Amino acid sequence: MSAGAGGAAARELDAARARVREAGGEALLARLEHLDAARAAPPGPAAAPPRPPDRGAAVDFDVVIAGGGLSLLLAPMLASAGLRVAVLDRARIGAAHREWNAGTAEVAALEASGIFAPGEVERLVVARYVEGLCRWHGGGTYPVRGVLDHAIDAGGLLAAARARAEALGVTLLDGHALLGHAEGPDAVALAVAEARPGAAARGLSARLLVDARGAASPYATADLVCPTVGGVLAGLAEGDGERRIRPDVGEILATTEDVEDGRQHLWEAFPGRPGETTVYLFYYARSGDVGPGALLSLYARFFRLLSRYKEGDARLLRPTFGFIPGWSRLSAAPRAPGRRVRLVGDAAARHSPLTFCGFGANVRELATTAADLARAVADPSAPSAARDAPVHSGTGALAALMAKPAGGARAGEMNALLNTAFAVLHAMGDDAYAALLRDEMQPADFVRFLRETAARRPEVYREVVSALPLRAIGRWGAGLARELYRAR
Repeated sequence: MSAGAGGAAARELDAARARVREAGGEALLARLEHLDAARAAPPGPAAAPPRPPDRGAAVDFDVVIAGGGLSLLLAPMLASAGLRVAVLDRARIGAAHREWNAGTAEVAALEASGIFAPGEVERLVVARYVEGLCRWHGGGTYPVRGVLDHAIDAGGLLAAARARAEALGVTLLDGHALLGHAEGPDAVALAVAEARPGAAARGLSARLLVDARGAASPYATADLVCPTVGGVLAGLAEGDGERRIRPDVGEILATTEDVEDGRQHLWEAFPGRPGETTVYLFYYARSGDVGPGALLSLYARFFRLLSRYKEGDARLLRPTFGFIPGWSRLSAAPRAPGRRVRLVGDAAARHSPLTFCGFGANVRELATTAADLARAVADPSAPSAARDAPVHSGTGALAALMAKPAGGARAGEMNALLNTAFAVLHAMGDDAYAALLRDEMQPADFVRFLRETAARRPEVYREVVSALPLRAIGRWGAGLARELYRAR
């Protein structure tokens, strides 16, 4: 890279940083930079871990939840079960730095959770869509119904969950980081400190530590990651046409170019309150291929190329960003370091590796997760009642394929493959198409989808073999066969 090009790139990064700061404030920019810096090396245990609690030692809490994002929803549910609960987070607990869309099942799960007053969830739905779209560069547009068709007020959702937690006596430790832990026979000791330079550590103890730190957890060892940036925007042009927003249509996935810089970038657009749309830009990658500064660099691209995606005088109102870990099911799953530590949310990466719908997966499993955690307080060896969706055994390999797109003269192959795959889904009918995007497709239908995609695009065999090692292909086939057998 020439000195002039390097200077232009640095100025573009500075401009992106300034726009995030202007819209989100210094604290949100600090959160972005913390996540970006953590890619340099995963955080490790504290230099001086706490002493493990002795057998029979008294504890401060039954459950400590490290991470105050979406997993905050678990706190009032556990407190309602009579448990003493604390939540800690590096920033303010319940501060949203993502927006969420949901389907009917997730809205119903929120209503059934007992966290919200009657009618409160309905008031948190700020928009509904008649359909969603997937659109591929150089290809077609494929509508679908019943997928991510409710726009949820993320800030309002977390604020209501925080208020409910406080009312039930949950201890909230804003601005605190978990430095390390040590497990004893009956409890776990925690070292925590205020998230500022030079802050002294102090100790807490609990029967169970719930790691909800997402990609920042040292145990978030999933093999895929989805860097995602964007935000709530105003000023986008509304109306018909690919480069305009329709308030009653969600754009689930869209591409505007072929592989560039070794990545297939994808866009999403979900209208919310009148005049507002949440727009994301993201890509699939192998975890080891994403280094420090990835989010800020992606923001620079977002601001530079947004007009290629949508027309209008866009103004960023609220930045949204994050690293979403994804587990392909072709490697070992993220694993907690002991019996009294449980991984939840993005740290566990049990959501779909293809659609990355962590919000939907977590909300649908709220009741099951809360019950699992409550059992683990008394019996840390108790197995989880949650079961991986059968379709994940197949979609993980597709996500791994997306994470290694061909470049150069073959840079258009990924869009061509996506276009063929979604043409097949659309031809299979709305029920099957929506089921795949909701992680509900049955194994037999998934195999039919693969077979018909390969029939239309025989090159897919070469593309799979060039992107995945034979061992991974073997695990993929074995996983599919296992789920087909279970479904008999």
